[in-house]
Amino acid sequence: MPRVLITPPMLIRRDGPHADILRGAGFELVFPPQHMPIMDKPTLVETLRDVDAMLASTDPLTRDVLAGSTLRVVARQGVGYDSVDVAAATDLGIVVTTTPGVLEECVAEHTIAMMLCVTRDLLRRDREVRQGAWTRKSFPRMAGKTLGIVGLGRIGRAVVPRAQGLGMRVIAHDPYPDEAFAKEHAVELCSLDDLLSTADVVTIHSPSTPETADLINARTLARMKQGAVLVNTSRGGLVDEDAVCEALRSGRLLGAALDVFKQEPLPTNSPLLQLDNLLVCTHMGGLDEDSVRDGSMLAAQCIVDCYNGNLPEQCVVNKSLIDSWSW
Repeated sequence: MPRVLITPPMLIRRDGPHADILRGAGFELVFPPQHMPIMDKPTLVETLRDVDAMLASTDPLTRDVLAGSTLRVVARQGVGYDSVDVAAATDLGIVVTTTPGVLEECVAEHTIAMMLCVTRDLLRRDREVRQGAWTRKSFPRMAGKTLGIVGLGRIGRAVVPRAQGLGMRVIAHDPYPDEAFAKEHAVELCSLDDLLSTADVVTIHSPSTPETADLINARTLARMKQGAVLVNTSRGGLVDEDAVCEALRSGRLLGAALDVFKQEPLPTNSPLLQLDNLLVCTHMGGLDEDSVRDGSMLAAQCIVDCYNGNLPEQCVVNKSLIDSWSW
């Protein structure tokens, strides 16, 4: 009987449609040891022994971890796969899949929520009221302001109508833009430098690649408007956190909202946590009840399809394996 390790925290030891799909295909469900950190490499290596497939979260699947496993498939619940060494997986004949199309609405809602929380300074007001203070202060209205979207993929496109519903003008930068979408939705396409110098709020929705590492850094932050806001619900690797700290301290940025970080969980001694004008969250932009259900079902189905020899081409990351791979 093939075995599948399930590591997303919201799925561990929980039944649901994903479990029904896997069990119905003859898989035994395996879970990380209780009270042990699955993000810890030794624990992960030990847990992956004698496992055929993995329904994965953001577990650090490096070359050494993958090489020490018996994995045939890694099915990520989500669209990001920077935690997986895809080149190593390909070399080892391990198919890597993602779940496109299930979390755009969720991340877009989270992006707007984080933006409004920062621009209205809601968390600081909440803390003050609880402490007996009663500060009243005006902040910028978003209607009439410009939102700059860095990365006009599925998620970036989902942000557009939500921002426009607030009365915002939307501009975007993408190296390979969907020009038809931009024209239909009145989104002005521009260079990254023009976007940074124009936008009142910059929100990042680019993939994490070597080319986008520290895309937001001291130089690009200096290009942003005085008093602008930065939102990142994409990947922590796109932002130079030290540079963001300095921009927040100096007042270059009015505020920022970060759902993702270079190191997760964010260490409690991080300088980011000393900043009152920064909103932080636990990498949950892609998590709501619908996205968890739909993403886990699609990831489970990807594993079953691979097992049955029908690789789901639209979900496979390392497509070079499609024609030659077998379970």
